Amino acid sequence: MNRKGILIVVSGFSGSGKGTLMKELLSRYADTYALSISATTRSPREGEEHGREYFFITKDEFEKMIAKGELIEYARYVENYYGTPREYVEKMLDEGRDVILEIEIQGALKVKKAFPDTLLLFVTPPDATELKNRLVGRGTETLDVIKSRLDRACEEAEGMDSYDYLIVNDDLNECVEKMHTIIQGEHHRSFRNKAFMKEIKEDLQRLKGED
Repeated sequence: MNRKGILIVVSGFSGSGKGTLMKELLSRYADTYALSISATTRSPREGEEHGREYFFITKDEFEKMIAKGELIEYARYVENYYGTPREYVEKMLDEGRDVILEIEIQGALKVKKAFPDTLLLFVTPPDATELKNRLVGRGTETLDVIKSRLDRACEEAEGMDSYDYLIVNDDLNECVEKMHTIIQGEHHRSFRNKAFMKEIKEDLQRLKGED
């Protein structure tokens, strides 16, 4: 049976460790997963490559993609566009890879609307105190930034119940395996196997007719 990939959206609070989690999942199961590459109109930073971190395109090219419906979702942040190209995602899914989009709640809900079969995963630390400790422990954020991230987390928490699964990121190793098990289990859901079920029903009817 040819297995089509699943589209997965991973969101989570800043400080939940979702970036580290994604890196570890992709390094352990490189042939199973593909991380979707976003298109952006911002300039590449030092060390970034077109087609690896992002597809770097002009504002004019991006707006043409919007007009032609070539983006699954997009948003504008501080004068630059960011979006998920449909063609790249569909190619990976057709190749049987499970495609992961790491985006925020608003984008996640847009993707779910466009692709109702999308699996939504939300990554959270074990509790709010741990989230604050992780943000402070980074040592890279000012108190103002930490406060704004916690304010943002309060808003994001309101959208958690829109997700299919909550992934509590306490122990990284356990969390990676938990996420992998959830995603692979999804492949066996009946609504993802309609063609297989149709085929087996037809075969059974055919065999029944041969008796």
